[in-house]
Amino acid sequence: MIPKSFIQDLLNRLDIVDVIERYVPLKKAGANYAACCPFHNEKSPSFTVSQSKQFYHCFGCGAHGTAIGFVMEHGGLGFVDAIEELANSVGMIVPHEAPAPGQTQHKVAPDLYELMQSVTRYYREQLKQSPRAIEYLKKRGLSGEIAARFGIGYAPDGWQNLESIVPNYQDSSLLETGMVIVNEDGKRYDRFRDRIMFPIVNTRGQVIGFGGRVLDKGEPKYLNSPETPLFEKGRELYGLFQAQKAIRAHQTVLVVEGYMDVVALAQHGVEYAVATLGTATTPYHVQKLLRLAEQVVFCFDGDKAGQKAAWRALENALPQLVDGKRIGFLFLPVEHDPDSFIREHGKEEFEQLLHDSLPLSGYLLRELTAQVDLNTPEGRSALLERAKPLLIAIAAPAAALLLRKEVAALAGITQAELEGLYAIKPVGAPARRVPQKAERSAITGVRSLLRCLLAKPELAGELPVEWHVEGNDAAAVEALVEYLREQDHVVSTAAIIQQFQGTPHETVLASAEADILQWGEEFDVAAEFLGLLSRLRDEQRKQQLQALHAKGLKGMNEQELALYRQLSQRG
Repeated sequence: MIPKSFIQDLLNRLDIVDVIERYVPLKKAGANYAACCPFHNEKSPSFTVSQSKQFYHCFGCGAHGTAIGFVMEHGGLGFVDAIEELANSVGMIVPHEAPAPGQTQHKVAPDLYELMQSVTRYYREQLKQSPRAIEYLKKRGLSGEIAARFGIGYAPDGWQNLESIVPNYQDSSLLETGMVIVNEDGKRYDRFRDRIMFPIVNTRGQVIGFGGRVLDKGEPKYLNSPETPLFEKGRELYGLFQAQKAIRAHQTVLVVEGYMDVVALAQHGVEYAVATLGTATTPYHVQKLLRLAEQVVFCFDGDKAGQKAAWRALENALPQLVDGKRIGFLFLPVEHDPDSFIREHGKEEFEQLLHDSLPLSGYLLRELTAQVDLNTPEGRSALLERAKPLLIAIAAPAAALLLRKEVAALAGITQAELEGLYAIKPVGAPARRVPQKAERSAITGVRSLLRCLLAKPELAGELPVEWHVEGNDAAAVEALVEYLREQDHVVSTAAIIQQFQGTPHETVLASAEADILQWGEEFDVAAEFLGLLSRLRDEQRKQQLQALHAKGLKGMNEQELALYRQLSQRG
């Protein structure tokens, strides 16, 4: 765990404009900076960066966050990796609190990355010296340019080839990175021998592991690096580093099963493919890819193994669904994998299949209904039973609502009956009552108050201790005020954004923060705040008087009479 105090210190040290300009060219636009959004395709700039408040917002797609959020979204990094990268850029060392019980914490020595880079160079040199390995790649249709782009190499036959590139073959780093194996007699030997080598690279361009493929017949066909301090299979994807630019351009990422599939697709111009690393697709994979693209398509062989892998991917994707983004499934003919299909049929035909891929909802409903007889009560009951854990797993409101409606209709019941049967909260909220004129005014005032507090957090100290507001955004205001009053120093707008990420107030705060970007340079926040306080007090006083008037003097108790006299004198 990284202490929150360190995250605040890091945000104070960073300049979000400098961070974003490493990836996206920004232009000055009044008090802020602007660019075409890197998270969706657009022709005119709607991506705005506030240097004074240290956050970004896209008025086109709604992308919003701090420097940490930007590096996570743009690079597909996890929170800790983004913190590490940004801390390194300003010379800060990330402290870690003690892990929770049952968790482990790894610290990677820089020399491990250096070792992996040396091994990569060695394998690439060995490829140049192996006509047999070169001929194998040529037969698979790969050019020298593609081999170089993916850093493909060759591990020669022999037991201790890596001894020639390290000062000490007994060094612990070779064992720590999984490059050597120790047998029962304590003797070391290279893990990879006589294999085409595919370096596995993280999103920062560092080699963290390898996949090795046999040239001829042999088992296993693919051999992967083991789990190491550098390499966690369930969190990495082969080819993501090379594919990031194409993924951004197409807003699509294609997930395939093998290294050769990724490389062969890139060879034929489909450059936005990645592969899982000998594991099933994990929830982290899905979450990572949905941060990078509008559409994620899983491509599997049409055989039983492919169908099984696809269903596992669907199960892990459901909790990560994001409304407005698409997850699809592409099943190739049984006799093909992506490598063989694109070599035989070409890019255009492959991308047509990709375009026609089955949406997640269609695949889910197809599989659920294929195994039951909907003409019988027993079959419909079985459908509801099978669908229950899947529907409950969906957190995206629109996706959950629509799929519940579909399954309920197939089972011949209403959505409300399905939700009652599953004992789950209804997704569809009741229509919101239109507020009365006085309430509309209060809501507008609360929203403006929220903007002022976000623009100048120190203003929270000006609020009366017993202050209470009502309205749609009142809960967000009160949560923000409570947080600000707990701090022993003035916090930045960026720190507030980071603090409330993942909370029920995140969306409200993001919307208010976006409004701030449209204020002019001369806007007087303090004066606006004081005026709001005065207007909100007047509004509350009027509402209280109206409520007391409705009771009438005879209906008031002594306390209410005293309040009535007090409020009347102020008017």
